[in-house]
Amino acid sequence: MKEWSRKVYLKLPRPCEEDHRSMQKRLLAALRDCGSFYTDKEADIRIRPLVLSECLAICEQADWQVTASLGFDGRIWELLALEPGDTTAQHYGLCADLGSTTIVMELVDLNTGETFASESVFNPQIAYGDDILTRIFYTKDHPERRRELQEVTARGFRMLIEKLLEKTGVDARQCNILTVAGNTTMMHFLLGLDAFGVFQSPYAVQTLEPEVCRGAELGIPVQGFVYLCPAMENYLGGDIISGMLATGIPDREEISVFLDVGTNGELVVGNQEFLLAGAGAAGPALEGGSVRTGMRAENGAVDRVITEHGRLKVHVIGETEAKGICGSGIVDLLAELYLNGWIDLRGRFQVAENQMEKEDGGKQFRIPGLRKCQKVDAASENDVEYAIEYAPGLCFYQSDIDEFIRTKAAAMTMVEYMMNLIGLTMEDVGRFYVAGAFGTHIDKESAVTIGMYPDIDRDKIISPGNTSLQGARKLLLDRGLREKAEENIERMQYVQFGAVEEFLEIMRAAQAIPHTDLQRFPTVERRLLERQKKIEKNS
Repeated sequence: MKEWSRKVYLKLPRPCEEDHRSMQKRLLAALRDCGSFYTDKEADIRIRPLVLSECLAICEQADWQVTASLGFDGRIWELLALEPGDTTAQHYGLCADLGSTTIVMELVDLNTGETFASESVFNPQIAYGDDILTRIFYTKDHPERRRELQEVTARGFRMLIEKLLEKTGVDARQCNILTVAGNTTMMHFLLGLDAFGVFQSPYAVQTLEPEVCRGAELGIPVQGFVYLCPAMENYLGGDIISGMLATGIPDREEISVFLDVGTNGELVVGNQEFLLAGAGAAGPALEGGSVRTGMRAENGAVDRVITEHGRLKVHVIGETEAKGICGSGIVDLLAELYLNGWIDLRGRFQVAENQMEKEDGGKQFRIPGLRKCQKVDAASENDVEYAIEYAPGLCFYQSDIDEFIRTKAAAMTMVEYMMNLIGLTMEDVGRFYVAGAFGTHIDKESAVTIGMYPDIDRDKIISPGNTSLQGARKLLLDRGLREKAEENIERMQYVQFGAVEEFLEIMRAAQAIPHTDLQRFPTVERRLLERQKKIEKNS
């Protein structure tokens, strides 16, 4: 493996009349003679004056026995610091997933490859807009605002470095390398570049393969360098390329599907023979966005919903009072509403079929918790919609269901279109990856029930977690993988789903629970019949 960072223990000869080489030559000779660089083609080593100015005092203090910290800048090695004595056992690096909502960072022991600690923070960019597009428009034609957003992004990294220091006692500021994976927009914001090309045709972005930067250039206090995983296109970023390294899909014989669902949906289908990639808008509903009581998966969020004794029962993260519902809770909720017969395949509340006569001649609902509520944008008091109260004071509205169905239809239409394009079916797929936090927490059966996942062997459905971070960790431990990442990009054929004419037509068929063609979901059909028999038995 090729490293980004090296720590080398040196016993330097003292200067004398017979050996009065300069400090610079003395250090370079010792480094070249130590054996660490013989097998590396990039054997040139640079020493900047700022570092050189401190070397004599450190050497005299340490009796000329020192540890040299070196970082690779993408082309040559650079001496970044000298430390007294042998500190090679304390050799750490950083890797991070720069998400639009959350930044996650790991401190990794470069001697063992093990993760020493991990921390996360909400991306400070959120203050400039919950969605990426709002942030892009905020910075458009305003260089000072780009600098502002770059600074708050760097602040997120500084917060994480401080949290890691508090947690471990290790000063991550002494790390020689930080590898980062994130989507193309996040890459532009971190670098202080205009991101409008990500959004606007012809999608000519500022960079897809940025140069290695010094941490100080970006306001990130590592003494070495920052490497950003390359992206492929405007909507297919370094987080997906990093995911390919994490899962190893491009190296396998079996065909895999890789789906990362968020506000946008990114998709890769392929194996060692081919890689077909695409991206398109999915919608914030999958992460709880655009839902009236939706929220992120944090304390107070309903993340699980089941039916117990004919009524909905929820689980709340943190075991606290429910404040809203996150993506995994929404998927469970829709699955339960459908299996109970409370909504039909279009996602519409079955009001007429679930009414019963009251003694006073009026009507009441058989559906527990069903309410008639005024719409958010109601023009009059009569402008109402139905909603289900899933927790005290919290409702999920008909408009929320409609939005979520459109969102899940968009995500699965990407998969269906791509499979049709290469003439394969889901039976040909060996593994179906659903990456990211959403895929980690969602219940497989619920996702299949609503048509979010295909109805395939559940063992084939894999939730690998944060593959963006996992790939960044692999890149941290082996800089040779950057060539692999670039090779994967070269192999990929890209589809911009927004430009596909028949996409909306295919998507309309998927705007049902689980699909307009129920025969595609035989296990859901069986569950539906079993649930109906159970309901009839208990009624």
